[in-house]
Amino acid sequence: MIDPVAPTDLAASFIAAALVVVFGAGYAASYAWARLRGRADLLWWAYGCYGLLVLAVAKLAQVNHLNDAWQALVLMMLVGYLLAPHAIWRLCAGTHQDAESET
Repeated sequence: MIDPVAPTDLAASFIAAALVVVFGAGYAASYAWARLRGRADLLWWAYGCYGLLVLAVAKLAQVNHLNDAWQALVLMMLVGYLLAPHAIWRLCAGTHQDAESET
């Protein structure tokens, strides 16, 4: 059973959740921009955002008392979000490459 979040921790929970969204979007946008422009320096920004995303998720999990099986779910989510932009990039690049070769 999950312990309820203390009323004093609600602000920390909301801020951590907002940071998860911001850093997740920053990671995806920086990664896409780096790949589109062929700029390796932007990959550092992308992985920096991912590192901050990990910290925000850790704080969110701590404040919301996500223990035991929930921690495994959080870890799977972090691994999935690390790999998703790579997979999406390959899918999009492959799709557009096939479309260009047909014309």
